[in-house]
Amino acid sequence: MKELKKKTKNTFDHGTRQEFVDYYAEKSLTATSVQRMQGIANCVKRNLKKRGISGCLNVADIGCNAGIMSLIWAREGHSVYGLDVNAALLEIAKQRANQENLNIDFQLGSATELPWENESMDVCIAPELLEHVADWETCLKEFVRILKPSGVLFVSTTNKLCPIQEEFTLPLYSWYPSLLKHRFENLARTTRPEIAGYATYPAVNWFSFYQLRREFLKMGMDSFDRFDIMDTEQKSTYQRYIIHTVISNSVLRWLGHVASPGLSMLAIKK
Repeated sequence: MKELKKKTKNTFDHGTRQEFVDYYAEKSLTATSVQRMQGIANCVKRNLKKRGISGCLNVADIGCNAGIMSLIWAREGHSVYGLDVNAALLEIAKQRANQENLNIDFQLGSATELPWENESMDVCIAPELLEHVADWETCLKEFVRILKPSGVLFVSTTNKLCPIQEEFTLPLYSWYPSLLKHRFENLARTTRPEIAGYATYPAVNWFSFYQLRREFLKMGMDSFDRFDIMDTEQKSTYQRYIIHTVISNSVLRWLGHVASPGLSMLAIKK
C-alpha cells in the first residue's frame, strides 16, 4: 500500500496541469508551426492534383491538436473532420473555428477507433501522432479504412534512423536502446514531464520509412518518402539535380533518411 501511495503521489497528472494545454496552444500559433502545417497541406494538394482529384474534399485531421491544419483546409471550402484525445485542445480548436465562422466537425476520440464510415474521406492527415500511440498498427488500419480509393494519406512521425529529434530533450535519443527509452518514457509520464514537452502520451514508437512502407504495402497502399514528394519546382537547377541523384541511388536515399530529423511520407490507396 505504501508503494502504491508513493507512485500515486509522484505521478504527473496531465489532466489537471495547464502547462500541457498552454504549451501546445501557444506552439500551434508560432510561425514555424503554421508554416509547417501549410507545407503539409500544399504537399497533399500537389499530389491530389496529380491524380485529378479536386473540388470539395472530405478531409480527416487526426490528432488535430488546437486545429491549425483543420482551419487551413476549411478556409478553402473543404469539409473537415478533426479528432483528438485532448478535450481542452479541442475546445481551443472549436473557438478558433468559430471566430472565423468555419464549420468544422471536431470530435473527441482515439485514432485506434475513428468515428467515420469506410471509404468516406478523400484525405487523411496524421501529423506527429503514430509515435504516441502504442497500438500504432491499428491506427494504420483505421487510416486506410476511412480513405476512398485513390485517397491520400499524409503521415509524419519519429525517424529512428536519425539521431536528431524533438520528442525528448535528450541528445541522440532516437538511437537509445529500448530499455533506456522505456526508462525515460516512464519518467516523462511521472516525475519528469518536461523532458517530453508535457505530452500526455510521450513518444513510445520510432519508425523508419522502409518499415512503414512494408506495412502500407500489406494494406494495398503505395508509399512515397520525403524525397518523392518534394516540391522540386521551387528548387534551383542545382537542388533539383541533387534531389534527382538522391532519388535514383538507394544508398544516398538511405543516407538522406539518416540525415532527416523527422519522417514524412505519403501513401495512396490503390
